Order: sequence, then structure tokens, then C-alpha cells
Amino acid sequence: MSAQPRLVVSAPASGHGKTAIAVGLLAACAARGIPAAGFKVGPDHTDAAYLGLAAGRPGRNLDPRLVGAQRIAPLFLHGSSGAQLSVIEGAMGLFDSLTGQPEIDGTAAVAAVLHAPVVLVVDVASMGHSLAALVHGFRMFDEMVHLGGVILNRVASPRHEQMLRTALDDIGMPVLGALRRGDLPNVLPARSHGPVPVAHRTVEASRAVRRLGEAVGAGLDIDRIMALANSAPPLPGPIWTPGEAAGGEAFEQRPVVALAGGPGAPFTYVETAELLTAAGADVAVVDPLRDECLPAGTRALIVGGGLPEGYAEELSANRRLCNAVAQFAADGWPVIAEGVALPWLGRDLDGRPMCAVLDITAETGEQTVAGYREATAPTTSPLAPAGARITGYKQHRAIVTPRAGAVPAWTWSGGNPEGFVWRQVHASQLGLHWAAAPEIAKRVVSAAMAGPAPLLPPVPVRPVQPPAQLEPKPNLSDTVDITTS
Repeated sequence: MSAQPRLVVSAPASGHGKTAIAVGLLAACAARGIPAAGFKVGPDHTDAAYLGLAAGRPGRNLDPRLVGAQRIAPLFLHGSSGAQLSVIEGAMGLFDSLTGQPEIDGTAAVAAVLHAPVVLVVDVASMGHSLAALVHGFRMFDEMVHLGGVILNRVASPRHEQMLRTALDDIGMPVLGALRRGDLPNVLPARSHGPVPVAHRTVEASRAVRRLGEAVGAGLDIDRIMALANSAPPLPGPIWTPGEAAGGEAFEQRPVVALAGGPGAPFTYVETAELLTAAGADVAVVDPLRDECLPAGTRALIVGGGLPEGYAEELSANRRLCNAVAQFAADGWPVIAEGVALPWLGRDLDGRPMCAVLDITAETGEQTVAGYREATAPTTSPLAPAGARITGYKQHRAIVTPRAGAVPAWTWSGGNPEGFVWRQVHASQLGLHWAAAPEIAKRVVSAAMAGPAPLLPPVPVRPVQPPAQLEPKPNLSDTVDITTS
């Protein structure tokens, strides 16, 4: 049993300010010298990166759809070790879900699994006594979720604040803080930058986190919030550990595996690097936007799905690294590419030259394709054996032509095959959380130790498909232009 102080920061819907308040709360605690940890419900790399920057330790994701509900508590216990406060930022509204199944992957489901009290952030700019009815409804909706307090955001005046406090006092709901209009600065870098400002440790990102911490520290009752977090009951084990999950072999020399990211954050989930290390690799960070060569001794390259598509110009401009990656793949070394890394390995993206590892081209479409996929590996690769099944998440605007090679990376029900497997290259727009299948790390490290794949004849690509068939129509696991913060 682990007595881990924790709470979930959620809201009635997106847009109420929960991201800024969650980041600010962690920054305020760090300024007080309180060891803290930040988590994001769902697959969002960006919010997790800023939560990590504020806490001073890696931000992590808790996504039941990607890793399975049974791993949420063990992963949380692993990531919160040593913290006196863990802040879990929800996705969308408290009872919402990316897939329409909130009982499985919604914020409320994660709060219930972790037995974590919930703080509801409410934008009250246009609200009066009806706030009490709203909060009462959220409190009573699910008996497995404990709503422990409310934070009032965008309060109009002292009189407005007193009216709202009185309304909530009538239903016995604590107010844990109030922020006036303008108190919470809109300073976080644009979401189109993704986790890059954190990965690059930019002054803009650090200043934004500090200002949010100052605002939240002034407007919230930190002591009462800490007391609420400490009221969470002990969580039973086990604690997830990368060593037990990966089960790596003992090699005479540890192979170098290059992982895309920056000094502040990787472009994938934090557990990827931990699993690779446990499996016997030395993980070296390579920045596709800045570094002109792969780390010395690299025997495998992994580019995760956290790198946003808006950096196509910078990726293209880094010709030396593009050439190095092309030679690395042609020599037969393992390359695992997700998200924008697929078009990066192609000939061009929006007319800009890329690495030309794969004979594909890509253009940025008008709509964002986002959703989970229950994927099956049709062939054996350094990532997975043939027939392996895993849940991944994709969020992209780039339309790749052709969509798949003669040997695709993934197939799934109701959609066309996607991605490419060529020699030891595995590339697609589907992002995975390796904690769901830690054996991936062992496979990649073993492939790195085994060395280059033998040279094979070029693999022909599939014929170009009509644009209407490039992406299946959205279903319950497909959402267009989705916002998760």
C-alpha cells in the first residue's frame, strides 16, 4: 500500500482553464519546495510536457485505452514515487471521453481507479447561482468519483465571488481558490508547437510556467489543496518498474539507441526511454530539428509521435541529418518512426524534401484525423512479431501517398492498411505507448545488437489510391479536429 497524495484537476468541459491551473499548481508547489509530479489523462504529449516542466520531473500520461486500465495505478505509482503531491490533469470534461466510452477511458474513470479526489475548475464568467446546480450535478453523477472542491476561474468582481461562494456553501462544496478575469495569463506557447518548447527548454516556456505558478499561488489556497490531496486513501501495489516489464538481456556492450527529443523532453512517452534502458540500451537523445548527425555509435533510431507536423520546414532544412538517417536506414539498421516521422522518412512533405528513405510523398490536409486504432502487425519487424495486436493513437493532418507499402506496418478492422515495413524500418502515423507492450523495447535492443539487416531487393509500393480512400470515414474511434486539453 502506498500513501501517495494526489488529486485530479478537471472541468465541466474543455476551455475552462484546467491546463493552466494544473501547470500553475505544480509550479507553485515547486516554488515552495514541495516535490510534485504531473500526469495527463489521455495521449496528449503537449500537456504532459508542460506538467513535467512545472514539476521539475518528467510529465507522464495515464491512458487506459493505450496501456489498459490495469496498468494505470502501477504506472502512476511508478511516476509519483518520491512526490508529496501528484497532479493529474484531466482530458476534456470530467465525464467526457475521446471514444464516447467515459467509463473506460474518461477522466472520471482514471480518478476512480486511482481513488483520487477531483478538483473542478469552472469558468464562472457568465454564471451566478446556477453554479451550485452544475457542481451538485457533477458531484452526484458518479458515486465512484469524489468531488472534493471547486476552483472559480474568471470571476468578475468581489461581489460576484461572494455570490458564488455563498451558492456553493449552500450545497457544502468547498471553494479552493478564485481567479479574477485576467489573473490567469494566456502565456503557454501555441499548441501547434507541441512539446518542442519544453524539449528545447526555451525561455518562453519557462517564463510561461513561472507566471502561471505565481498566479495560481496567489489565487488558490495551496494548503487546503494539499490537505485534500493527502486525504486520498493508500493505493495498493504493485508498482510498475521498467526492469521487470522489459526483462532485458545482459550484453557485453550496451548498444546506443537514439531517441528523438530534446534535453527537456522526448517526443514520445517517458516510459519508452526507461524500457529501452532496462532492456540493455544506452539511450541518447537526438533532436531532428537541431542535430546534424546521429549520436556516435547509434545502432537504432526511434522517432515518437510527439513531434508536431508544424515543423516540416525545420525538418527539411536539416539536410545533414536527413542524409545521415537515409544512409542509416539504407545500411539496414533499425528505424522506428511514428506520426510526422513517417512523412519525414519520405521524399517530400508539402513540397519540401525529406529523408527519402521511403518512396512516398505527403501533403498537409485541411482536417485533423485523430483517434485510437486496434492495430495488428501483418508481418514481423523490429517492433513486433507478425500477428501482434496493440492499441495506438494517431493525430495528424498529413496525407501520405501511397498510404501503405507492399508490406504495411499495420492493419485494422474497417480501414485500409497503413505504413511501411522495409528491411528494419517500421514507419506509420500510429503512436504507441510501450508500457502496453514492454517487449517492444527488448525487440528493438536485440535488433540493434544483431546489426544491419541483409540487403534485399527494393520493395515496391502500392499504387496511389484515390484521395477519398486515403483515410477511412470517422467512427467511434475517429474524431475530426479534436481538442483534448
